[in-house]
Amino acid sequence: MAILERNDTNAVATLTMNTPEKLNALSEAMLDALQSELETIAETPTIRAVILKGNGKAFCAGHDLKEMTAGRQAEDGGKSYFTELFQRCATMMQTIQKIPQPVIAQVHGIATAAGCQLVATCDMAVAAEGTRFGVNGVNIGLFCSTPMVALTRNIPRKQAFEMLTTGQFIHTGKAEALGLINKTVPHDQLDSTTFDLAETVAGKLKAAVKIGKEAFYNQLTMSTADAYAFTGDIMAQNMLFRDTEEGIAAFLDKRPPNWTQ
Repeated sequence: MAILERNDTNAVATLTMNTPEKLNALSEAMLDALQSELETIAETPTIRAVILKGNGKAFCAGHDLKEMTAGRQAEDGGKSYFTELFQRCATMMQTIQKIPQPVIAQVHGIATAAGCQLVATCDMAVAAEGTRFGVNGVNIGLFCSTPMVALTRNIPRKQAFEMLTTGQFIHTGKAEALGLINKTVPHDQLDSTTFDLAETVAGKLKAAVKIGKEAFYNQLTMSTADAYAFTGDIMAQNMLFRDTEEGIAAFLDKRPPNWTQ
């Protein structure tokens, strides 16, 4: 049984973390599997959107604490092991945002610590009613410093700091209000709602979404003036696409576009 399952439907790839007995923890093997599959998807032109979900009663409970405990047995007390582990996790998280396809988290149950980081990292997120989100490491004496990076880029800093220092959960209503997730739906509508969102994105011009996603993350770190200069150049490039020219013509002619991609 694979720890990460992939199922392609039309232009949507669904990745399912499949270690429900571990609440789909981000073990070393899971990180490697996600990294490999994301890199493969990035090079698959027929895939235009990705859904990331978890089997069992939870989306993801964060890092595998049993593995981390075993890592302490190294001669340096685990320093090199932990440094490498968190770097591998950071690389995987950044890959989610670097691949050209939008990635949608489909969340249920709980998303804690690095699992909450995973939700915050994905381009969009849909959650089932009753899902809980937390960066709870502080409860066991481990501040969620790496999850903090993604969290503070999603929600207001005072709310993020409260979550990080209290270790308390927030529920879907607050998560949606803060911007951690896009929408909340009944559990029996989670699959269909997430897939509909993925198919909507997959139906757009691939080249435009690709150039737009890359620009979206690049401009976030720029000053307002630099961001406008950068994105103006991106839009100029986008306007030169043959399919963009066709899309504008189709809109003006009130007909569906005849795109080549």
